[in-house]
Amino acid sequence: SSCSSLTSVTIGDSVTTIGECAFEDCNSLTSVTIPNSVTTIGDYAFSSCSSLTSATIPNSVTTIGKCAFSSCSSLTSVTIPNSVTTLRDAVFRKCSSLTSITIPDSITTIGKSAFYECVSIKNIVIPNSVTSIGDFAFAYCKLLTNVNIPYSVVSIGDAAFKSCNN
Repeated sequence: SSCSSLTSVTIGDSVTTIGECAFEDCNSLTSVTIPNSVTTIGDYAFSSCSSLTSATIPNSVTTIGKCAFSSCSSLTSVTIPNSVTTLRDAVFRKCSSLTSITIPDSITTIGKSAFYECVSIKNIVIPNSVTSIGDFAFAYCKLLTNVNIPYSVVSIGDAAFKSCNN
């Protein structure tokens, strides 16, 4: 956490958990390799890693903690594996460069503020597996022009699409 000169990390294949705040505020971190041994990415694990440009999360990961990638302002794309069932609260909040996100069919819940202020996202495809979209989930996604909400969704939270002017 807060290692401002750290630019790259390769995590060994004996690691099963990336703990809470493990790489938070590592402002120079541009890449990270997460091995298939990791099953859990903790809360705030990569939060505020402002130079991180992409994240490939392996199929072994079943849990991505709240705010895990929040405020990663250079993050442009993320691939979420089918092993994850919930996008926790604020997981990608304020990822202002995020243009591409694939939500897999395994996701049932999109948490509060999950994509809050992801101002570069233009399209979102919500899979048929999703039943709940949390409060402010896509609020302030100013370039968002197209959303397909499937019949499976039974709950859309307060201000879920607030200020999505396009």
